[in-house]
Amino acid sequence: MPLGGPHHRAYPEKVQRRSAVLTVLLIAAVVVLVDQLTKAWAISSLGDAPPVEVVGRWLRWVYVTNSGAAFSLGNGNAWLFTLIAAGLIAAVLFFMTRVTNVWWAVSLGMILGRGLGNFIDRMVREPGIGRGHVVDFIAVPNWPVFNVADMAVVGGAALAMILSVRGIDYRDRNLDKDSAMQNTVPQ
Repeated sequence: MPLGGPHHRAYPEKVQRRSAVLTVLLIAAVVVLVDQLTKAWAISSLGDAPPVEVVGRWLRWVYVTNSGAAFSLGNGNAWLFTLIAAGLIAAVLFFMTRVTNVWWAVSLGMILGRGLGNFIDRMVREPGIGRGHVVDFIAVPNWPVFNVADMAVVGGAALAMILSVRGIDYRDRNLDKDSAMQNTVPQ
């Protein structure tokens, strides 16, 4: 097959897409694993104990559950947040198949990890399936108590904003440049 033929460009893009999907899934898996392990630790170690000062009043461990969203918005509507989390997960799974830029894959992996981490809580914790409360345990001054999954979504969203502001497309434009150059090579 001649260099620059109809399938020449598709192979590198297909490889990049597969690599991006694997990156998203790997990062999400790490976030979920760390999130669930730290929540299990918080439940077993903190339980009804008073807050533990880690760095004075600047960082404390305190076990709380949350039926709502950040800042206790929507308390008592856990089912709604279960649906929102499911929608977020579905959107990321759909969008990740289009990404070829590794930094966008990292961002999506962090966001997916958060969605899955808190979705698991909503499905398996009291008071029941789809209505479970999210476990939070990290406290800093003047901020709601949060967890590892929450940190991941903030990091993933911040990375997405930086990429957007810098004009970095979710598709690796180098693939297009490489393809254009290869199509100009005499055959």
